[in-house]
Amino acid sequence: MSKHLPDQPVQRGYTMSPGSHSRWVLSSYFSLTLCFLVLGQIKAEKKLKFVVMVFRHGDRSPTKTYPKDKYQEDSWPDGFGQLTELGMEQHFELGKYMRKRYSGFLNETYSRHELLSMPLKNCPRYNQLQIETYTSKEFSNLVEPYKDFINSLPNMTGYSPKEIQDAYRWWILYDALLCEQIHNYSLPVWATDDVLNKLSRLSDIGLATIFGVYKHHEKSRLQGGVLMGSIIKNISNAARNASSNLKLIMYSGHDTTIASLQMALNVSNGKIPPYAACHIFELYRGDQGEYTVEMYYRNDSSVDPYLVILPGCSSSCPLAKFTELSSSIIAEDWEKECGVGVNGNKSSGAVVALSIAVFFLSIAVFIMLILYRSYRKGSLNYETV
Repeated sequence: MSKHLPDQPVQRGYTMSPGSHSRWVLSSYFSLTLCFLVLGQIKAEKKLKFVVMVFRHGDRSPTKTYPKDKYQEDSWPDGFGQLTELGMEQHFELGKYMRKRYSGFLNETYSRHELLSMPLKNCPRYNQLQIETYTSKEFSNLVEPYKDFINSLPNMTGYSPKEIQDAYRWWILYDALLCEQIHNYSLPVWATDDVLNKLSRLSDIGLATIFGVYKHHEKSRLQGGVLMGSIIKNISNAARNASSNLKLIMYSGHDTTIASLQMALNVSNGKIPPYAACHIFELYRGDQGEYTVEMYYRNDSSVDPYLVILPGCSSSCPLAKFTELSSSIIAEDWEKECGVGVNGNKSSGAVVALSIAVFFLSIAVFIMLILYRSYRKGSLNYETV
């Protein structure tokens, strides 16, 4: 049967069999359904309004290393913890990708009214929570399969048997070896692929225990939730103030910054975020005025960012729902929950009192200096009659 557009008549003399009629009905139904789907997609067109990015710094030298490492700080051109040329290239590549991704959304040139870089703050309550975590049954169960391996590390690394039980040492050890491997430094003979894989897994466990495993929700409210609260606030402000020139906020942080955020949202893949990894929040406005939020995670420069779905919502999550699902990890009184409390207030009061005292003392000294100069001037100008 030849096909005809809806407004074209069927050729004269053509008769349709019952089977052909059924196929025609099904074909018409399919075409009509497809038409509605296409029209629905057109109707549901959305427009990007605001972006929040949380990214990790690029490649760097080790922040520290293990005692027996032959590559100490003087072995690195700029010392420990410094961004390398490779790290700069990774930042440049990330910047190029973001420029391409948001072409037409951001200006072609930098505008301070459109971009804002913000620092992150830490919570002093972490020390107490980490002590509790490392003595918990949950942590012991995770580490138990690696006990023999951990106990074998002191002979190779120079750490004492007590020191090597600290998960932070596992991370230092793995980070140092990884940095040396990336920059083609020769590794010790004991640093086999099997050893590196086990250290990688222990580092992942160490990172997980900082933000989860034990008292996960409380940790989220103290760390990742703090950042999430700021992100929600900025996204909500952008939705309320559609005429704002602010289009992009960038948070530059560490692997722990991204990990704390993703673990608070329950979207972590359990791996340490690689150099220049980036978690993206995009706010869209539909043609009916509704706002939705989409999340993406870029941890591989060779592919497009992975879509991240907040548990309990869709890939394009309504802003109200996104805010509701995130609210439980956002502390209303962060300082109180963080353990700053009375001691913190006393310390703050002491600082304020000291500042006031110094202020008035400075004024007194200033006045005395003026009087002294006036006195000196009067003495020098004194004439005998």
